[in-house]
Amino acid sequence: MDDTGADAVFKALADASRRELLDQLRAENGQTLNGLCVSLAKSGTRMTRQAVSKHLAVLEAANLVVPVRQGREKLHYLNPVPIHEIGERWIANFERGRLQALSDMKKALEEGTGE
Repeated sequence: MDDTGADAVFKALADASRRELLDQLRAENGQTLNGLCVSLAKSGTRMTRQAVSKHLAVLEAANLVVPVRQGREKLHYLNPVPIHEIGERWIANFERGRLQALSDMKKALEEGTGE
């Protein structure tokens, strides 16, 4: 992922309403715009249809949501790949040493060496 793509993902994730939309898609992937509006209302989040549509456009631009036409409906699917790529770039490198230490400790305990 280039920096332009990462910037779009960070911008999209910076808004709580967009994160809520992603949570709704994670809970039930492949929702229509109306379905998302209903899901948000059930979760206690009030957002107009126009606001949901605008937020979806930002999420689509960041490639976090992929729309698929199915007949007359437009279904929205969560794409977790950009978030994973950011995790790999920004988080995984810092955790690698800790994870290796935990793995080594587990192996030592299982072998009974206690080192």
